[in-house]
Amino acid sequence: MSLQVSRIRALCFDVDGTLSDTDDYYAGRFETWLKHMPFVSNPAPSARRLVMWLESPGSALLELADRFGMDGQMIGIVNWMNRRRRRRGGPAPVVAGVPSLLAGLRGRYPLAVISARDEGSTMAFLEARDLRKYFTVIVTALSARRTKPYADPIQLAAQQMGVAAEACLMIGDTVVDIRAGKAAGAQTVGVLCGFGEESELRRSGADLILPSTGDLGDELIAQWPGALT
Repeated sequence: MSLQVSRIRALCFDVDGTLSDTDDYYAGRFETWLKHMPFVSNPAPSARRLVMWLESPGSALLELADRFGMDGQMIGIVNWMNRRRRRRGGPAPVVAGVPSLLAGLRGRYPLAVISARDEGSTMAFLEARDLRKYFTVIVTALSARRTKPYADPIQLAAQQMGVAAEACLMIGDTVVDIRAGKAAGAQTVGVLCGFGEESELRRSGADLILPSTGDLGDELIAQWPGALT
């Protein structure tokens, strides 16, 4: 697997597990809770499995909501969850290396956020972590007619950035992100800093898999020395 870097005209980033270290954040909170459970002998891996289990049905529910015209109701639930999360702990930390990556990319490519979150929590995270300034376009759960894994959000972002969807690079940590990118004809990068597993990202057709989002800059430099210089 490799990227055709010369094709890339714009980059699209997922939020949770890609820009935001949401998964480790929640795993840490679950681990603290599980430590008090006498029947849990090893809370750290148990916490990570729990978050993985919660995320997979969540992606499936968003897809079903789109299919049956219930995305408004589903986003209402997501909004409620995000309000509770903000009251309890605020935005999750940024994945290591992301701020320097975005700083290096800005001005060289237009950048977009493609998130299944609601607009309020997406903007709260980006502004709290001083990342909003890097993005030309923000696409959230109800921006397009359908959300990921459909192509609509990437097509909308591409249109607003003035490029073809096929010229975009979609970066995300889950099968949903890769499927959305492929549906739009874009190239895709799967990152392992979230809870997507390498085997499933490969099966979904990711053009490249990296340990973390922060490694993307090195990959662009390696394949196209003029890209970030």
